[in-house]
Amino acid sequence: MKVLFVVTSHDELGNTGHKTGFWVEEFAAPYYSFKDAGFEVVVATPKGGQAPVDPNSEVPDAQTAATERYYKDEEVQNIIANTQKLSEQKADDFDAVFYPGGHGPLWDLANDKDSQQLILDFYNSEKPVGAVCHAPGVFKNVTFENGEPFVKGKNVTGFSNTEEAAVQLTDVVPFLVEDELQKLGGHYTKTDDWGVHVVEDGLLITGQNPASSEAVAEKLIALLKK
Repeated sequence: MKVLFVVTSHDELGNTGHKTGFWVEEFAAPYYSFKDAGFEVVVATPKGGQAPVDPNSEVPDAQTAATERYYKDEEVQNIIANTQKLSEQKADDFDAVFYPGGHGPLWDLANDKDSQQLILDFYNSEKPVGAVCHAPGVFKNVTFENGEPFVKGKNVTGFSNTEEAAVQLTDVVPFLVEDELQKLGGHYTKTDDWGVHVVEDGLLITGQNPASSEAVAEKLIALLKK
């Protein structure tokens, strides 16, 4: 079985002069969950090539067993340095799609037409769609043919307003994930800041924050092995 990981190409944190990108743990934990379960993983970004890492995800406090494994894994470092182009990926070639977070996706993937079409193609082909932390923001402009937002009426979660406030980026991000999901008609729920919270609604599986990333992957794997 084959899973597509869609990762951000965006590395600028608004106008702050700081860098952003994808969150290492939210890539690493799901990546190894899938690999260890025997899945093939393909990683794609809008621009292809090197995927930018959020430097905040490399600080000592953000490290886990999965990130330690990631840093020592030459094969995965090579994959991240040479990601495939998102525009060249087709839902037909995969069994599921997963979006790791980090702040980057709020700028590029939330507005990426290829990403929007892929999400619909996976979903309409009855293939699971997963996203964690800021990545549920990629659903912002995804609409069905009838004009209805993709998340309307669905149970969802994603990075909460209080978590965004805690990292002091409320006024930097282009939109707040919690607010956006609610605005689109999603039934948003959350747990305490930094707690594990995963929501499964049919083929859509979302996680609230970095702590939830492995649990999202496990639910996707369970769904695929049914």
